[in-house]
Amino acid sequence: MATTSFLLPSPPHSATLRRPATPLVGPTHHSSSFLRRLPTPSLRKSRPTVVCAVASSSPLHALIFDCDGVILESEHLHRQAYNDAFAHFSVRCPPFSSDPLYWDVEFYDELQNQVGGGKPKMRWYFGKNGWPISSVFETPPSTDSDRENLVDVLQDWKTERYKEIIKSGTVEPRPGVLRLMDEAKGAVILFIAINFIMFLWFSLYLLLERDYLLFQGIKLAVCSAATKSSVILCLENLIGLDRFKGLDCFLAGDDVKEKKPDPSIYITAAKKLGVESKNCLVVEDSVIGLQAATGAGMSCIITYTSSTANQDFGNAIAKYPDLSDVRLEDLKILLQNTLVAS
Repeated sequence: MATTSFLLPSPPHSATLRRPATPLVGPTHHSSSFLRRLPTPSLRKSRPTVVCAVASSSPLHALIFDCDGVILESEHLHRQAYNDAFAHFSVRCPPFSSDPLYWDVEFYDELQNQVGGGKPKMRWYFGKNGWPISSVFETPPSTDSDRENLVDVLQDWKTERYKEIIKSGTVEPRPGVLRLMDEAKGAVILFIAINFIMFLWFSLYLLLERDYLLFQGIKLAVCSAATKSSVILCLENLIGLDRFKGLDCFLAGDDVKEKKPDPSIYITAAKKLGVESKNCLVVEDSVIGLQAATGAGMSCIITYTSSTANQDFGNAIAKYPDLSDVRLEDLKILLQNTLVAS
């Protein structure tokens, strides 16, 4: 990271005011923004020299992670939970074989890359293949309310089963995720420390000039299309309670009306974070998530899984097998270059 240096004020009679060649930038509507009012010409002549050499402001103001496939590789866990739910409720689709519905690996990879969210997956599947018989309904549900009831029952049971799998302690976060989160939070702490030091050295100067200078730290968020209770459990178990509580924003599928690839969840996150979309960088694993991020006007990097590796990620600004070799400084430069190029 670039170093920050300060020169103490020289005697008042010997200098004129000099300002940094590159002004800091940041959103003007947020509490962490800065306001600057230049002094009058007479004040400029009477103020001491103040040289503040700082790294140019990064455009990366918020780092947003998807959960499933990004924080943990979860496709096989969700598939297992769905199949357990189908078996538990004896879900059998037309032509109503004696065996319960079973989604194999190949089909589930295809399904999850086409339809986001658990309930939409089942609605899509049953709508295409015929509504099933089950222990919930002995005959295929024919009304919208009965069909919705069936989907709700299956999804609720599946969610609880998924939680049991997560609680088993056999699931690990994907490489590099925790370090990258800690780097983002560490950047915030560093900026706070720099602000405090600057306040000690230049408090009188800042008060006289009304020159409020605040650095913009990096905010951290998680946005998942999955059910909120299951995402909370995943985060508490995989990133730890302290990191989870330290998130600046957390949104799940329950918090928005439309699922990914609709951009609603990322648009909502930007509003909650108080950050412009162009200053957000999203970490996703699938083309559905990529479409949601870019639809919200955000840049997106991909950390693909075995299930999503062959998808078309042409709109991503970078693609990685995992985050083990990705550093926060890399992402800052990546977003900077992307914005300059656009």
